[in-house]
Amino acid sequence: MRFLIATTMLVALLGSSPAMEMPSFHTKGSPTGRPTGALKPGEYWLNPQVSPSGPVMVLVSVPQQMMHVYRNGILIGRSTVSTGSQGHSTPGGVFTILEKNKTHYSKTYDNAPMPNMQRLTWSGIAMHSGNLPGYPASHGCIRLPYDFSQQLFQITAKGGTVVVGDGKTPTPYLASNPGLMLAPTDFNPAMVRPLGKNDYEWKPERSTSGPITMVVSGADKALYVYRNGNPIGRASIEIKSGGFLGSRKELGNHVFTMLEGTTNKPSWWAPGRAARKWMRVTSSGAKLDVDDLGKRLRVNPDFATKVYDVISPGTTVIVTDQPAVRDIVRSSRILEN
Repeated sequence: MRFLIATTMLVALLGSSPAMEMPSFHTKGSPTGRPTGALKPGEYWLNPQVSPSGPVMVLVSVPQQMMHVYRNGILIGRSTVSTGSQGHSTPGGVFTILEKNKTHYSKTYDNAPMPNMQRLTWSGIAMHSGNLPGYPASHGCIRLPYDFSQQLFQITAKGGTVVVGDGKTPTPYLASNPGLMLAPTDFNPAMVRPLGKNDYEWKPERSTSGPITMVVSGADKALYVYRNGNPIGRASIEIKSGGFLGSRKELGNHVFTMLEGTTNKPSWWAPGRAARKWMRVTSSGAKLDVDDLGKRLRVNPDFATKVYDVISPGTTVIVTDQPAVRDIVRSSRILEN
């Protein structure tokens, strides 16, 4: 019996992931208890109980050196940050949390400790505890107060969405999703062949689990669906004019995230289904909410129903006037290199 208890305890210890102690040169952090108002370097506010469940969305403002955290569309936290210094700027765009590690050490910068690391790109950009001097000072990562990084690590999940606004990059730039933008390993020209009116492709078996991201491209006149970073479907879309006197074709640049629950309205796209709840995270150009999008876009209802059945709270939709995929020749060259 004693052996069984000791073995159980050993397994529990080996299976746990203890938090890394705060390095002496990191900023511990100071909770303020205030959801609004100015913050000094290292100060933060975090109250997850304001919204105890639902998808988490993280917004980072490079110009303001601030992070805001939303759960199910409600602000639950904010913190000062330190982003990339000159020559090592933090890229703007829409990122997915690719990996989480409480006890990470840098493979690039002299084994530097990076407690509560949440990876945003495989090229070295992450959120983690660090020193916050009050200005951009990192090599591209997003540094957080140590205490805040511990608590944020507990409420986020792999596959969660992080939007970084750098004041330069159009925010809906799909920054880390490997999909067709970087050409999957099994790429073939058929994946980017033009779609006819009302056409669609649906291959959910290409990726059977993971977070869903959708890209609506006005330039391509297409909607793309990615699961866990892999393209699983696409469809042609028709775009109705909008704006002043109904003359605008542009959609603008927007990021939406799906919240928990449904509304009492019917879905614009999936027949017989209830409309989902969405939060517009950020936008530029022509103002557009979900109802506006529903009025202006038409997609094959069979395709829309298939998509409806796989999306879940936390699904991210990126709307852009820019092309979402590379041309066939360029995509082929990427594979060759």
